[in-house]
Amino acid sequence: MAASDPLFLRWSRVAMTWLPFADAASIDLPLSRLLRLSLFQVSVGMATVLLNGTLNRVMIVELSVPTWLVALLIALPLLIAPLRVLMGHKSDTHRSAIGWKRVPYIWIGTTLQFGGLSIMPFALLLLSRPENFTLGITASIAAFLLTGAGIHMTQTAGLALATDMAEPDKRPRAVALLYVMLLIGMMFAALVMGAMLRDFTPTRLVQVIQSAAMLTAILNLIALWKQEGRSPAVISKETPRPPFKQMWREYLDRPDTGRLLLAIGLGTAGFSMQDALLEPFGGEILGMSVGATTSLTGAWAFGALVGFALAARALGKGRNPLRMAGFGAVAGISAFAMVLFAAPLDAPALIYTGALTIGLGVGLFSVGTLVASMALAKDGGAGLALGAWGAVQASCAGLGIAAGGLIRDFTTAYVMADGLGETLAVRSTGYGTVYVLEILLLLGTLIVLGPLVGRGRSEELLGQSGPFGLQEFPT
Repeated sequence: MAASDPLFLRWSRVAMTWLPFADAASIDLPLSRLLRLSLFQVSVGMATVLLNGTLNRVMIVELSVPTWLVALLIALPLLIAPLRVLMGHKSDTHRSAIGWKRVPYIWIGTTLQFGGLSIMPFALLLLSRPENFTLGITASIAAFLLTGAGIHMTQTAGLALATDMAEPDKRPRAVALLYVMLLIGMMFAALVMGAMLRDFTPTRLVQVIQSAAMLTAILNLIALWKQEGRSPAVISKETPRPPFKQMWREYLDRPDTGRLLLAIGLGTAGFSMQDALLEPFGGEILGMSVGATTSLTGAWAFGALVGFALAARALGKGRNPLRMAGFGAVAGISAFAMVLFAAPLDAPALIYTGALTIGLGVGLFSVGTLVASMALAKDGGAGLALGAWGAVQASCAGLGIAAGGLIRDFTTAYVMADGLGETLAVRSTGYGTVYVLEILLLLGTLIVLGPLVGRGRSEELLGQSGPFGLQEFPT
């Protein structure tokens, strides 16, 4: 479509009006090209909804897979995330005879994601049958690992490609726009897959997951088409490669780095323990349908989008990012209290509000701690700082999800055996125990963050961070 086309111009003006960070476009990188590149984020969002939302509810409620096993399977992709640092470094220094350094890694990630999603429905069906349990668990582990590795590789190299393509002063907002598209993709995927699985059958499950696999390949191919230019520098032996050990040592030697990483770990675990439980809680305790519980993920994504927008606005005005991360933890505490009281009050609306508020808290906390981590590397090595942030977040999220499933199963079995008396001998007690632990973890996060925010130490830690911008948001 020609840029002079009145319809195209009208569409561009509308996009610039309502889409956050649409001003990231430039003459060399028009909005239409940037939005086309963002399609890889839509495919990642679709897979994320499947892994963290729809599938855990289907496996636990419809296929009767033990909750602890579901939690461990969902945690597998998150435990791969620390390797994003290595993936990003490899794509930075990749030597290619055809002059591409990002496209090969994005396409490898797409292939892994496609393969994992292709075998996943059959693996899950085998897992639900006792006579095929061993084969089912082996295939399920392979499917979740392939999908998770594909997501991380595609996203890491894709965001790096967006950084390469954008003008220096536009890079933060270009990558922020791609993150907005991730959340939008998650919301739409949750709504569509929820509607398709409203009347659940094993055949419909196969159709939905394999359709997602096909869409992943198609969307990523469209996103990559003629995006990265061929560069002689990619095959040059003179390409600089910064020493990893020296940069890592300098990063750890900065004041308060350990306290900040501890706060990131506690907060992430606090927000993540419910990831494998929220939809099963709605289905098992409140009697919600598959479609209704899948929409909880959409509510979470919308809340995260609102949190991201609020964070952008606040940091653009020079607000303290660590204080904002603390507000995110407070929002999380309120959200888990809502979810906790949804069962005794039999109020499905309360769990929707809680899911939205959890997303809001995650958005504020993630952006605040990310900006603080970037400030620690203001003299160089931002990629290392972001890698440390992503590694701690992903590892604690994976451990939190696995722990949440184990605690829920153990507590439920104990109370149903009358271990705590007749009053607590209900299945919601297991879920409630996890939500109370999450509240305690977020309270601990506030305690750890307090000294960084108070007494001027945050100014010493952050220095002059300047206007808000997310140059390499590792989601």
